[in-house]
Amino acid sequence: MKFDLFHENPDVLHVGCEENRSYYLPFADLEEAESGESSRIIDLDGTWDFKYFDSFADSFINGFFSSDDEAGLPVDEFEMDEIEVPSVWQTYGYDGHQYTNVRYPFAYDPPFVPDDNPCGLYMRTFELSAEEISRKSYLNFEGVDSCFYLWINGEFAGYSQVSHSTSEFDISDYVTEGENSIAVLVLKWCDGSYLEDQDKLRMSGIFRDVYIISRPENHLRDYFVKTALSNNYKHADVKIELMKNGDVPVKCQLIAPDGEIVGVAEEENGEINFSIDNPVLWNAEEPELYIGIITAGDEVIVQHIGLSEVKVVNGVVLWNGQKIKIKGVNRHDSDPVTGYTISEEQALTDLLMMKQHNINAVRTSHYPNAPWFLDLCSELGFYVIAEADLESHGCATVYGDYDLNHYSALALDHRFDKAIMDRIQRSVIRDKNNACIFAWSLGNESGWGESLEEAGRWIKSYDPSRLTHYENCHVEAYGRKNDTSMLDLFSHMYWPTEEIDNYFSTDEVKKPFIQCEFIHAMGNGPGDIEDYMERMFKYDGFVGGLVWEWCDHAVYGGTTPDNKYIYRYGGDNGEFPHDDNFCMDGLVFPDRTPHTGLLEYKQGIRPIRAAWADDEKKSVKLTNMLDFKNAGDELNISYEIKNDGEVIAEGTLDADIAPHASRFYEIEGFTGEGTETLMLYYTAKNETAYCEEDYELGFDQLIYCEEKYNKPELIRGDIDISEDGTKIYISTDDFAYTINKKTAMFEKMVKLNETIITRPMELNIWRAPTDNDRTQRLEWEKFGYDRITTKVYEITAEVKDGLAVVNAKLGMGAIFIKKFLDIDLTWTIDAEGNINSRIIGNKDEKFPWFPRFGFRMFLPREFKNVEYFGYGPFESYQDKHLASCLDYFAENVKDMHEDYIKPQENGSHWGTRNVTVLNGKLALSFSSEKPISFNASEYTQEELTKKMHNYELTKCGDTVLCVDYRMSGIGSNSCGPELLPQYRMNEKNFVFDLDIQVI
Repeated sequence: MKFDLFHENPDVLHVGCEENRSYYLPFADLEEAESGESSRIIDLDGTWDFKYFDSFADSFINGFFSSDDEAGLPVDEFEMDEIEVPSVWQTYGYDGHQYTNVRYPFAYDPPFVPDDNPCGLYMRTFELSAEEISRKSYLNFEGVDSCFYLWINGEFAGYSQVSHSTSEFDISDYVTEGENSIAVLVLKWCDGSYLEDQDKLRMSGIFRDVYIISRPENHLRDYFVKTALSNNYKHADVKIELMKNGDVPVKCQLIAPDGEIVGVAEEENGEINFSIDNPVLWNAEEPELYIGIITAGDEVIVQHIGLSEVKVVNGVVLWNGQKIKIKGVNRHDSDPVTGYTISEEQALTDLLMMKQHNINAVRTSHYPNAPWFLDLCSELGFYVIAEADLESHGCATVYGDYDLNHYSALALDHRFDKAIMDRIQRSVIRDKNNACIFAWSLGNESGWGESLEEAGRWIKSYDPSRLTHYENCHVEAYGRKNDTSMLDLFSHMYWPTEEIDNYFSTDEVKKPFIQCEFIHAMGNGPGDIEDYMERMFKYDGFVGGLVWEWCDHAVYGGTTPDNKYIYRYGGDNGEFPHDDNFCMDGLVFPDRTPHTGLLEYKQGIRPIRAAWADDEKKSVKLTNMLDFKNAGDELNISYEIKNDGEVIAEGTLDADIAPHASRFYEIEGFTGEGTETLMLYYTAKNETAYCEEDYELGFDQLIYCEEKYNKPELIRGDIDISEDGTKIYISTDDFAYTINKKTAMFEKMVKLNETIITRPMELNIWRAPTDNDRTQRLEWEKFGYDRITTKVYEITAEVKDGLAVVNAKLGMGAIFIKKFLDIDLTWTIDAEGNINSRIIGNKDEKFPWFPRFGFRMFLPREFKNVEYFGYGPFESYQDKHLASCLDYFAENVKDMHEDYIKPQENGSHWGTRNVTVLNGKLALSFSSEKPISFNASEYTQEELTKKMHNYELTKCGDTVLCVDYRMSGIGSNSCGPELLPQYRMNEKNFVFDLDIQVI
């Protein structure tokens, strides 16, 4: 085969490659198939010789190719390193890590890429026996980024691209008995890189498995399993369409999920057919699989088969005739140590965690996963949106600014028509026989054009049994009118709840709506889960959504001297362009430790939902949110009645509730006194593949009654007040407090010779910006919220009826910024040092909403124990408290920090009725008639704002206590809609009445 350069030619995508086929591995016989170990597979994973070049052009100059040999033979006159295959070479110290979201990492000049194109030469030998040489040899690469040239025994044997798809070569004519050599030159970039601009760390190399399949001359090349269900789902027809190389007899034994043999059928007219009465159907809750044992000559192929049907009826998605909800996540292949290279064990860890957290769907964003990944999804029970290896959103930035008109540049560029069709076909054909496929996705964020329209039509003709999906079809570039008739789903990412309501505001039958990405999980978040869940369960046409995304992407950088993990993200490697920590946007940390956001999502998609059946709270309504299973088959329900945190009654409930049905229960044991809550726990009835028996799948808390606020009585007595030009001094024999007249805040507080504050108290509106504040932060900083100043206009102090009363009028603004808040403040201090604070605030409506409003205090580090009656034990906010409940909690301050990799606001507790901080001698207690938010931390908000990585944080040496009238919500604005108005601290007028007891 003649060698040439193909990697900048979109007309030549694959040279020497076999036609696409579905994924399978053949066995020599049934015994091998049962063991899972095939003698027909020659594994080429392991240690390879490796040589890295900074530049593809230099590899010619340095003699990589013989200049006088037009076949382009590699020469071996240079020293070789070693590398493991599969892997990515960046994790071995070659080249450098780079994270970029949208912008291309090279100059935009399609189809050309830089001549200084890093590349890696991989070489190894392998043995073939005489028996193996008598058969055909098919060399498979399951994933190579971005493209590669192949030589076998010094002869050029092929070229391929499409990083996340299998490339298969027939190398039979190149190999001999005994030792053979293989050389693979992998390039970092090629013309296909313009179509692989996914939001991820950019890595290179042979990152998935490599193997040779030894096959007879005549064999079953491919097959397509098709199922048809009767209207009442009581009968199924299974047809296996066969595509053969040569003449080979084919038969299939079909085994039911319970192990019973359905039958054995032989090929007839290129098909194998089965007819099944009372079939066992596949769905994500009951992933029951038939096993097809296909015998083709002297090969055995095992295929799991799921019997199911997905269709759209009157704008509603039905799976096996039942309405379903997609409660999913977007998942990248990502590991901080192995990079793109993900083993079955690593993927299984992800999937089992997802099942433990009630997740039922995965979008393979934004490329096909390893071929065996779909097998795992079919076995465990996930609906999969299988996405093609296509994303070209970098086109939108090629003129500097982000411009939607250029989004579709490559989709409209006919030079790339062939490549776009190829990528979509490779995805569909490889994975077509998997039960888990819910929809084929044409790709992500590549605009829209004729190329995608043709690819969508091809999918509907090739596999009309699955739905079609693509979100970016809404981009109508250059005034073009898009044809989206071949798409079954109406998909939008990060649509505001208002837009969803508008979509369903009429009775018009529309396409089912799906949010392929929503509730962006970056950092402390997401915070608007329940707002989306309410709509998902309200509208039948809202089939569901998939959180962006599953895991934080990072590169492991070792540990600090105090054993903290170092995780690196965009910019940490000196690369350009980069997008900072925008890759740190998952529900789990890089090591798969759950974020609180995952616990929130688990609760949002819990299998049962509870509500009081009426205003009198005489009964409870429980609704089974499962789509197929009776709740009683899946879980147990128990309950506790708590009075002021103490359990006063408990019991169990019959969980016999049909799918989508509700049942009412009367529960006795309430006293109607104090604060009483009903806790309902939903636990696994049996051990499963992903959890133990009694594992908690979710809970509900219903408040039965709440004790009226018992305002602490102030103790009147002898109190001394004195003042000078700058201070007010308030004291008795037991305590001494000082208020600074310039701030109207306490500057010193001592009681019983115990120092209470180490720095002056402050009014506080700032919080360390969360990732979801990344846009709003610019407004906050523009108006000086991070550098507030206060001006006291008047302040008076007097003893009145045995109480010290300090009144002040003050304003809050910032340097060069107009005043934005007027405050009337009253401090009332009793004879035992207890305090009541009353603030009447009036905010200028021209200014943006506040991050928070409250007090900040620095307490001696000995105040390290916290007891509170509020929403815990996890951090909680007004729009992020599903995983928490109202109860009494006791924690150590050091354990209340949520250690996000990029530091930010964390660890607050919403809905707090009272909080007490203790040092073993004194207790400082805060309460209010209106529930407050508080935060206790070892770090200042300035430290959390300034530092870019958690391992850089320095403790301040004090306990930093923030007690807030209100903390604004979290939302998901890092890539989603603005924080909903109801979650913003934006009252024009407000009253903050706080009681502080020093005990």
